[in-house]
Amino acid sequence: MQNILDAIQAGDTSSEEYASIALPETYKGITVHKDEVDMFEGLASRDKDPRKSLHLDDVPIPELAPGEALVAVMASAINYNTVWTSIFEPVSTFGFLERYGRLSEYSKRHDLPYHVVGSDLAGVVLRTGPGVTAWKPGAEVVAHCLSVELESPDGHDDTMMDPQQRIWGFETNFGGLAELAIVKSNQLMPKPDHLSWEEAASPGLVNSTAYRQLVSKNGANMKQGDVVLIWGASGGLGSYATQMALNGGAIPVCVVSSPEKAEIVRSLGAEHVIDRSAEGYKFWKDENNQDPKEWKRLGSKIRELTGGEDPDIVFEHPGRETFGASVYVTRKGGTIITCASTSGYMHQYDNRYLWMNLKQIKSSHFANYREAFEANRLIDKGLIHPTVSKVYPLAETGQAALDVHHNLHQGKVGVLCLAPEEGLGVRDAEKRAVHLDKINRFRGI
Repeated sequence: MQNILDAIQAGDTSSEEYASIALPETYKGITVHKDEVDMFEGLASRDKDPRKSLHLDDVPIPELAPGEALVAVMASAINYNTVWTSIFEPVSTFGFLERYGRLSEYSKRHDLPYHVVGSDLAGVVLRTGPGVTAWKPGAEVVAHCLSVELESPDGHDDTMMDPQQRIWGFETNFGGLAELAIVKSNQLMPKPDHLSWEEAASPGLVNSTAYRQLVSKNGANMKQGDVVLIWGASGGLGSYATQMALNGGAIPVCVVSSPEKAEIVRSLGAEHVIDRSAEGYKFWKDENNQDPKEWKRLGSKIRELTGGEDPDIVFEHPGRETFGASVYVTRKGGTIITCASTSGYMHQYDNRYLWMNLKQIKSSHFANYREAFEANRLIDKGLIHPTVSKVYPLAETGQAALDVHHNLHQGKVGVLCLAPEEGLGVRDAEKRAVHLDKINRFRGI
């Protein structure tokens, strides 16, 4: 593994030299174990500790299948799907691996008693499988997390509709929180050359998700002047949605949960900010009943900020806690665009406010290759910036996941894999200098 790192650090290693580097038999990866899926039984979600379930193991390098690439991972990042994997909620991911394993001879590799997790990476291509022509060993890349087979016609208009669509590192094995990773070649995108490894790794999943959810014709199809209510606007997903709304000429109304987070979104350029802690919203009276008066109070606050306008789009991802309020405050004919449900999957809302006001609830899930590529291009052009706040070494991934699980983080939490320290991998220092303040906006928060 040291030979691989030395070649990357040299900066001038040729494609042929990369292809000739001998690969080790094993690599270090962050795993969950199949025989531990019941380890948290009886505990509340918040009490389940990723530090106990995420392991740093030596695992064998799997055979490359046609259309795949083996990537040396310099850095990765934490997403909520890694948290869900680590606490075995809402289901164990081993069910995903078992089903995938039944698909083909090559997919059998994924059905193992351990799951190497992680859905982000920045690194260098080491090997490519048969049929790969677009990428060569030595290419510096980032990866998006959509894994598709594309043997069905359903996926050829929008690959997210492929019946064999999966999220790499969550519903497949050999993910990015490791020294090496296996990806399909159509997951690869050029690494922005003005970013360090950890900065380049961090946007992948959330930036692409926000792009489809907010900007794409497959999502809310945001236009200039739209009022966009963004829940969790300083978080991993919301911080990219906030940037995209501002960059696209929309008017974000950013909901956060503390004065510190309010300052973060103001530093992004947002003018309309709602601090939930200061306002004291309580959308639920108890476990089973919501409080419409609190929905109305939120709607009044939004209109106060926007000069009387309701949101054209509500960027929804908390789920159960906020969904009733989201449906209520959306303007007539507006869109509630939803992905994930970090506060609970069983949403409740008053259908009168949906049906009688011709609103629509629209679902969104990650992004297709084109959307992910466009989102990465915005990063490369310096129009959208990474939101890394803290970086952990690979061995401390459990703590990084705990931070995200308990919402102790801002923006994205990065993880160094092969990279020995932060700040490496920058190839265009001049371009970086232009954007440095914005790149570092979340650092240390």
